[in-house]
Amino acid sequence: MSTTTSTQRRFELTRDDKPIAIAALFIVVILIAGTIYTLTRYGSMPLLTPTYLIQQLQIGSYLGIIAAGMMLVILISQIDLSVPWTLAAGAMMATAIGGPWALPMALAVGIIVGVVNGFGVAVLRIPSMIFTLGVNAVMRGLMVAQTGGFAPQTKATDLMRFLAAERTFGIPHAIFVWILISIAMVVLLKKTAFGRSIYAIGNKEAAAYLSGVPTKRVLFIAFILCSTLSSFAGLLLAGYSTKAYQGMGDAYVLPAIAAVVIGGTNILGGRGRYLGTIVGVILIVLLNSVLSIMEMPEAGRQIIYGAVIIAMLLVYGRGEKATS
Repeated sequence: MSTTTSTQRRFELTRDDKPIAIAALFIVVILIAGTIYTLTRYGSMPLLTPTYLIQQLQIGSYLGIIAAGMMLVILISQIDLSVPWTLAAGAMMATAIGGPWALPMALAVGIIVGVVNGFGVAVLRIPSMIFTLGVNAVMRGLMVAQTGGFAPQTKATDLMRFLAAERTFGIPHAIFVWILISIAMVVLLKKTAFGRSIYAIGNKEAAAYLSGVPTKRVLFIAFILCSTLSSFAGLLLAGYSTKAYQGMGDAYVLPAIAAVVIGGTNILGGRGRYLGTIVGVILIVLLNSVLSIMEMPEAGRQIIYGAVIIAMLLVYGRGEKATS
């Protein structure tokens, strides 16, 4: 009896594991549905080929890097809506300056925006949704002024193309970059005092402050990391497309938030695993790809895309914060 009970407990999913398992199951369903469609329509199964899967991971790597930063601010019960134009500004400034200073410039843009966001939220105590949305509008205005309202004419540097588009052993370097950032995220959240502070603030900021957690400093760092990862992703996207362009980040803010929450991170903060964010990114990328392969009209694609996100959030996205 005791052996049976211990076996059941061993295979019982924890509260944090359930959303990851559900999202993984959705991925399998999406691949099966897409394969059935291509097999009946074209007589082939391209969705199961290594070439297709690697391509989707490459596309997902850019979203995954953005989602990593977004997860940090969501874990502390905040949000960053300045991501779209932080990403675009990082890419546009990197291509504008070019040469060996392209990467430092992109990172500097992210750090500056992160400091501004952190100051507004941690010091001025302005709600992050409002403040970061305002910062996003300011960044948009600055980039339009910088280009005179015209499309940027600058090109990506060799380093940007190397990091984003070139391959080693058939695997795009962008995937390796995402893997390195993912390892750093796991270590940061699970093995450092900063990671423990992130979860403590997300559960209850006042209690974390009274227990000695430097809440303002943690908020600053979280927003700086989020913005820096966004601007770095912009640099990679510019390398992938060979140039930067206005509005290139607009399509990433909602999928980044959705990937984090679909992966099991509580939208109210305080709970979540980075593995879930990775699974959420893969789910969203595959869903978009399969809907495109099915030649779904844009209206239908958006409806199905939104419905799947809402359905998964209804399944497990309404939980309360952890209290311990």
